[in-house]
Amino acid sequence: MFTVASHDKPSTRRILHVDMDAFYASVEQRDDPSLRGMPVAVGGRPDGRGVVAAASYEARRFGVRSAMSMARAVRLCPELRIVRPDFARYRSISQQIFGMYRSVTPLVEPLSLDEAYLDVTENNWGEPLATTVAKRLKRWIKEDTGLTASAGAAPNKFLAKIASDWNKPDGLTVIPTERVEGFLQQLPVEALWGVGPVTAKRLRVAGITRLVDVREVADDTLYGAVGNQAEWLRRLAAGIDDRPVTPHRVVKSSGSERTFPADLTDLAVIRHEVDQMARPLARWLAERKFGARTVIIKVRYDDFTTVTRSHSERPAIREEAALAARAVALLSRTEAGVRPVRLLGVSVHNLETDVPGDDPLGHPTLPLTTDRD
Repeated sequence: MFTVASHDKPSTRRILHVDMDAFYASVEQRDDPSLRGMPVAVGGRPDGRGVVAAASYEARRFGVRSAMSMARAVRLCPELRIVRPDFARYRSISQQIFGMYRSVTPLVEPLSLDEAYLDVTENNWGEPLATTVAKRLKRWIKEDTGLTASAGAAPNKFLAKIASDWNKPDGLTVIPTERVEGFLQQLPVEALWGVGPVTAKRLRVAGITRLVDVREVADDTLYGAVGNQAEWLRRLAAGIDDRPVTPHRVVKSSGSERTFPADLTDLAVIRHEVDQMARPLARWLAERKFGARTVIIKVRYDDFTTVTRSHSERPAIREEAALAARAVALLSRTEAGVRPVRLLGVSVHNLETDVPGDDPLGHPTLPLTTDRD
């Protein structure tokens, strides 16, 4: 049975998780007064295969959520106002907000365009309380951008992330060290990091419904439900998370995917689409002076069956034609052209630096927000 050693007690670090509220939709409402107070979804067209990238809180009252098909969103909310995304504008605003974060502390770990961890144990404002830092940041963001953010303050990243989701929008939840145990007692098992719907169902079948139940369950029961995640989940259930806030995360992969308005059946067209998706990735690699050892394609058929195919070899490459050819060649290991194709994706992995080439070193980009708040 897992036990907490004396040196494993929750830390006294002061960590913030700051998350912009319905970021894309809030930007659109800020910039277009006619959208304020209205149910808004940012994403694709409902008459095709558009997907909701972000939903305003007014839209969420109708059950509209990110990653939902836009057609379903419109059925749930016939008055929904649909706006096409403007990622360049969102990135610009994100850079402004992250500049604020970094003026407070150099220990800022971006998670996406709209959320980050900040270690404010020591900070440039000289504030001893994370609560005060969070209040000042929220007020500053509101004054300078017209947008609201929710924040969580806690001794570690796991608890800070839960806290920021606790009271949205425009919320602030603080979990001081002495209140960690009381807070953990309130949480369902789904609050554990890495426990999605499938894992949660397995845990509940095993009789584990609350986060704190993970501490007491027999080892073989927990390992049977979650495998090698067991020890990690036990530590989280005890409120222990030693991961530091890491300002510069290593870029491990990049990719894109596209859902088509109509199924693709012509293999020549499918090959062309994969070629066109791979080439920007080659340019992305060149800008950062990376090479990729592994190329992966994703194919989703008309019945939603999804397959991935990968190819790895040395040396790592970033030359555009070679990378595109490698991606297109992987189609021969699928049923594309035999079965209708709904979605295609291409990504590069196992990145290496110092690949021969004379392109300038670029700057890793932040992943786009998933807008889960």
